[in-house]
Amino acid sequence: MATSDADIMGSNDSLTSTLQSNWRMLLIAGIAVTVLGLVATLAPFLVGISIALLVGVLLVGSAVFHFIGAFRGRGWKGFVWQIALGVVTLIAGAAVLLNPMFGLMTLTLLVIGYLLASGVVEVVMGIQLRGERYWGLSIVSGLIGIALAVMLWIGFPSTALWAVGVLFGVNLLVTGGSMIALALGARGLATPSDAEPATGVGGV
Repeated sequence: MATSDADIMGSNDSLTSTLQSNWRMLLIAGIAVTVLGLVATLAPFLVGISIALLVGVLLVGSAVFHFIGAFRGRGWKGFVWQIALGVVTLIAGAAVLLNPMFGLMTLTLLVIGYLLASGVVEVVMGIQLRGERYWGLSIVSGLIGIALAVMLWIGFPSTALWAVGVLFGVNLLVTGGSMIALALGARGLATPSDAEPATGVGGV
């Protein structure tokens, strides 16, 4: 059953109303995220190491779940695969926790691979959309991603000291800025009923 225009408009109105009534909380959250992004950008190595340690903890936790699943599951074949996955995941997690710099370098390589792959996809997509409005922006964005990947690769492994932390911080800054802009926009659209009622002579 297709969604009617009335349902869509009602959903949009509900979302707008929610934003208008909660714009202060959104503004506070946006400021907090922006501050975290600024800290991450100014201390990229510390943030990168922290992210690597978090990944190590998650890997160890995943290994534990694999082991639990192996002993709770039925069938020898499933048991062997679960144990094998658990051992591999545990080794990877332990390696990161014992040597966070190794984990940070691995994360940097993953970032390089992601930037390169996404950049190529954007360039190809832009070429396929040639003639459409703003099709060139996709190519420009893709070329920037490829250039960043090449730059990080040329400077590797020294780029591992800052790449992950800086990119994480920039992402937080963009997200926080968007949240702040959205909150201020919702504040500007707030209805007079959201504000304190003004009283005049005779309570009018």
